[in-house]
Amino acid sequence: MTHDDRLFLVTAATGKTGGGTIDLLLRRGHRVRAMVHRVDERSRSLAEAGAEVVVADFHDLDGVTAALEGVAGAYLCHPISPGLIEATTYFAQAATEAGVRAVVNMSQISARRDASSNAARQHWLCERLLDRTDLLVTHLRPTFFAEWLKLWWELRDGEGYLRLPFGEGRHAPIASVDQAHVIAAVLLDPKPHDRAVYTLHGPVELNHHEIARAMSGTLGIPVHYEPISVEEFASAMAERGMPAHRIQHLSNVAVDYRNGVFAGTNDNVEKIGHRAPLSVEQFVLEYRSDFDTSGPYFVPAPRPSAGGMREPGTGR
Repeated sequence: MTHDDRLFLVTAATGKTGGGTIDLLLRRGHRVRAMVHRVDERSRSLAEAGAEVVVADFHDLDGVTAALEGVAGAYLCHPISPGLIEATTYFAQAATEAGVRAVVNMSQISARRDASSNAARQHWLCERLLDRTDLLVTHLRPTFFAEWLKLWWELRDGEGYLRLPFGEGRHAPIASVDQAHVIAAVLLDPKPHDRAVYTLHGPVELNHHEIARAMSGTLGIPVHYEPISVEEFASAMAERGMPAHRIQHLSNVAVDYRNGVFAGTNDNVEKIGHRAPLSVEQFVLEYRSDFDTSGPYFVPAPRPSAGGMREPGTGR
């Protein structure tokens, strides 16, 4: 156990990267304040694990200021929803006033000035905003999370399906637990990473046909990748009630993916987080039970109409 008395604030505390970071810091004996939107079973679980839980909203300057009081380093992770620039501005101002030393910022691999995704362009602007502060700032730009495989997975008649608009594009899926190791490492020693922009990747770059084969070998059932159009993808998201901001983002990053923006791999997880990142096979084995049912966002296959033509389906 460490004798380090620094306090770390972790936002998105009940999410995958936030929760993983909290777990690592607590297990290493550090003090953690978890920022949550509400008190519920997940936040109570964090408190039971030893975190100090604070309820605050990114868009409440006073609430964020209170959450950052006495904090040495903070992890900033905003959801894919409107208000990112305002939230980052509030966070940067509150952190500066509170004397916070370092911020680890969760950005996106598609973040750039000319991004077609509104969210991706806003992430690029927020990186530049944070770079203009006196904080020690590190930006993380992960490729698609391995968790996507669970969210968009369909189990139908004993076989698995990934119906996604990614064409023949490639990426190396990165698990949230591997990202948490990087986040925790930078929080604990931020100075060497000041103003760095790190892309985060898994160990092997694959297209989705190869991802499906890797999943099939682990699950022991046939798994198929069925490329679909961006339009069908967007329509399915709308039918599931996703907000327009997220649909606009995901539709445009699908095009980015096809154009190679999400491709590549590197050793950042090993070099910074001191951990070998999970492969697709290892990830699927680790979360085997999650593939026993369809994920919440899968895109259903078109169903035959009465006249024999195929039309978009809204479910199985």
